[in-house]
Amino acid sequence: MNFFLETLKVIGLSFYYLLESLVFLVVPRRKKNVSGEIVLITGAGSGIGRLLSLKFASLGATVVLWDINQEGLKETSRLARENGAVRVHCYICDCSKRQDVYRVADQVKKEVGDVSILINNAGIVTGKSFMDSPDSLVEKSMEVNIMAHFWTYKAFLPAMMASNHGHLVSIASAAGLIGVNRLSDYCASKFAAVGFAESVDIEMRVLGKTGIKTTIVCPFFINTGMFDGCRTKWPRLLPALEQEYVAEKIMTAIRRDQEILMIPRSLYFIISLKQLLPVKLTVLFSDYFGSLHVMDNFRGRGKKD
Repeated sequence: MNFFLETLKVIGLSFYYLLESLVFLVVPRRKKNVSGEIVLITGAGSGIGRLLSLKFASLGATVVLWDINQEGLKETSRLARENGAVRVHCYICDCSKRQDVYRVADQVKKEVGDVSILINNAGIVTGKSFMDSPDSLVEKSMEVNIMAHFWTYKAFLPAMMASNHGHLVSIASAAGLIGVNRLSDYCASKFAAVGFAESVDIEMRVLGKTGIKTTIVCPFFINTGMFDGCRTKWPRLLPALEQEYVAEKIMTAIRRDQEILMIPRSLYFIISLKQLLPVKLTVLFSDYFGSLHVMDNFRGRGKKD
């Protein structure tokens, strides 16, 4: 195809895709049925992972729960069964260890079947300035928050490709779109998670695997305990998010095959400004919104006691 014809094609499709997006703002996509799907959720022992497990269970999906916390897994399993889950499978897995991920993945494939919806939700945060962050914690953040995504994709993506059916969900963060003071390792891992998921999504499209969907979730701080102590300057403008609200938004995004989800919606505007404004102006707005000092009183889940 020559330059002129290809340019016309791109212009035509651009208008079509823009119109399509506008239509879906008014008339949302129909939610797909997840009954019978095998859904694997990492970090399922608490927080958003637990809530997503319960929601998928109530919709008739087979839920596969991964966490390093055995007691948390037991409680999520119990709640899932109360929510109508017919098949719930729990596995202790240290997602920071590649061989452990591969070993448990093999167990899942043998005992449950091929995973069709993979939700990489497990995450940790150091919450220290870069120079005060111990090397071991920096490495752990990268291993859990991003390297685990590599290993779970390696384990479960081949079966999805063979059937041209599946859904890859990355629970990233708004900190994967904009740098935040005292979150250097966390931001690095979440930026990587966003880039990795986008890259694999493009790879699937190029290979013609259009039945494999990708959803990248970038929320602001969620009240899960992970970011205990963090406060924004203007909580009414940019509040910490409630778990149930976020989990419901994620479920809707997955069932509508939404490629990227930012929560709250104001993040779409804030991230757009970052791309357009000079760096000094971006820093000024970051100070105004309070993100320069949002981690000053960080305690985190592990420091509550």
